[in-house]
Amino acid sequence: MNGPSTGVVIAVETPLQDEVRTLVSELNAVLIELTPPEHCHHLTVEQMVDDSTTVFIARDDGKAVACGVLKRHADGVGEVKRMYTRPSHRGRKIGEAIVARIEALARSDGLKRLVLETGDRHHAAWKVYERAGFARCGPVLDYPDVTWSVFYDKRLA
Repeated sequence: MNGPSTGVVIAVETPLQDEVRTLVSELNAVLIELTPPEHCHHLTVEQMVDDSTTVFIARDDGKAVACGVLKRHADGVGEVKRMYTRPSHRGRKIGEAIVARIEALARSDGLKRLVLETGDRHHAAWKVYERAGFARCGPVLDYPDVTWSVFYDKRLA
C-alpha cells in the first residue's frame, strides 16, 4: 500500500531486521528522554514476533523510516504500540497512515476496541491519535495509573 508521500510504502514486516532494530532503538532513546525508564512500557523486537502482534514498517525508497504495531489482547481488544516516525519524515502524515493500517487490520480481525498508552509529554502523538478518532480514557489493560501515562481508546464496533 502506498503511504501518504511519494516513495513511502507501508507493509507488514518482521521486526527481526537490522533496520527495524535501529528504528526501535531510536524510538526507545526518544521515549527515555521524555519518560522515566520505570514508566516506559517497551515491547522488544523479539516480543513483536509473537503471533498476537503485527508490525507495520513504512519505507521511503526502501529505507525504514517509521513503525507501528498492533498487539491483540483478550476480549476483542487491540493495542497500538511502538509508534515512531524518524524526525526526517515527520509532518508527512506517515504516523497517521500507519494508525489507519492498524485500525483496518483490527477491524478485519473482528476486534471491538483499540487502546493505547502514551507519555504525558508526547503532544505530537496525541494529535495523531485524536485525528484518528481516539479519545482519552482511564487506564487500559494492566497499565498503572500514573502521571507519566496518557490513555486513549477507540470503539470499533
